[in-house]
Amino acid sequence: MWRKAAVAALLALAVGYFYHTNPELPEQVLQYLSLPHPSTQGDPTLEQVISTAWETLITAPASQWGRVAVGVNACVDVVVSGIGLLQALAVDPGMGRDHEVLHSKEELKEAFIHYMERGSAAERFFTDKEVFQRIARAAAEYPGAQLYVGGNAALIGQKLATYPQLMVLLCGPVGPKLHEMLDEQIVVPPESLQETDEYHLILEYKAGEQWGATRAPQANRFIFSHDVSNGEMRALEMFVASLDEFQPDLVVLSGLHMMEGQGRQMWEQRLKEAVAAISDVRNAVPVHLELASMTDKDYMNSIMQEQVMPIVTSIGLNEQELLFLSQAGTGPHAELASWGGIPDVGRVSDILLWVLEQHGRSDPESEADLTRIHFHTLAYHVLATVDGHWANQVAAVAAGARVASIQACGLQSIDASKVVLRAPLEFHSSHGEPREKLSLNPTEPVTVWHRGNVTFHLAPVLVCKQPIRTVGLGDAISAEGLVYSELRPQLPFL
Repeated sequence: MWRKAAVAALLALAVGYFYHTNPELPEQVLQYLSLPHPSTQGDPTLEQVISTAWETLITAPASQWGRVAVGVNACVDVVVSGIGLLQALAVDPGMGRDHEVLHSKEELKEAFIHYMERGSAAERFFTDKEVFQRIARAAAEYPGAQLYVGGNAALIGQKLATYPQLMVLLCGPVGPKLHEMLDEQIVVPPESLQETDEYHLILEYKAGEQWGATRAPQANRFIFSHDVSNGEMRALEMFVASLDEFQPDLVVLSGLHMMEGQGRQMWEQRLKEAVAAISDVRNAVPVHLELASMTDKDYMNSIMQEQVMPIVTSIGLNEQELLFLSQAGTGPHAELASWGGIPDVGRVSDILLWVLEQHGRSDPESEADLTRIHFHTLAYHVLATVDGHWANQVAAVAAGARVASIQACGLQSIDASKVVLRAPLEFHSSHGEPREKLSLNPTEPVTVWHRGNVTFHLAPVLVCKQPIRTVGLGDAISAEGLVYSELRPQLPFL
């Protein structure tokens, strides 16, 4: 008993002392002390408080999707230890260097190291078919290699198919192995079936894993392939043609990033055809575009300014893709080479607002359709929506954060002992002025703020301490966010 009294007395003296040296500090101290912290009496941890609060926050929307069409990239993922495979290929460690397209094992090694030392995900096209096939065989034979459903469209389709009320159509190059692995609830048009599978190699690394002088700051993966079917989006027209019969409530499109490695002449022409195809869809139903890693600024600019982004309703992307999007369009904070750790919330908010103002429908007079962006990074997620277009976004962003924790740990529900809160407890609504100081309340773990007619919702992620698998997390996050999102009926798409 006397020990507790002594501790309380010392704490009171410390707060009194700091009051005279910094009058604002007691409020900060009291705010900190008011947060739940573990104690000898078994008080809940922040992670437990947040995971419990999610159960109340995550509620189904009043109006739910019934039929969702997803396309157009699909493949089989071969998941393997990145360092282990490169060692098996007799490649020595060295300096990292980024490559927009891979031509050799040496360039593969350099690009892998470049992203591993940053703990960042990336995806590249491997040009040499024969060399890629030799690497793929070595990967498939490597001890512990695992085969999974792959491709953003197929992964989003798999996640959506876990909801019995949803009927899911998947269009893309579906070979026999992939067809065997897909959920039975997924409808695959006969035109999507092909005799051989497309394989993507997923080189994973763990937090703290080291190769030569390179140490990974966090777990992630590097993806590469020689995938011409997905690279040319050959299934796109068939996907659009199938929508008349399927009559979806929502269309999810992915795979545009695969075209980047095919060369400018091809992607310029194919992008025009893609825009024409999407334009045929947008009048009837909302379209969500899932972005992925890209390196060609001209290509990203074509997607963003001239072509695709203004005619889709919603987009999903991660921190790398958001920063590259700003760099390509000379947007806010384009001078940053990389985030350098957990992305600053204020900077993220600035870029999201810029996208919706420049390429979306934040101006009611705009002809653009884009009204929603789902941003995800390791420590937190942000949903930015133009006011009046979407409902249930508190539940949607929380559901996306929850599934990130569950799927990364390979569990059915959150185990608070296996996750850690890395989101900032305090942050700002913008990096510049004027800006609002905001804080995370663990008992109501979705922070909301407004900038003009755009509303932002931030949810912390309970980061898995020892992730089982990182591939497909972004797709699961976007799919879950869409399931819990509701498009306001009074604003039809004309």
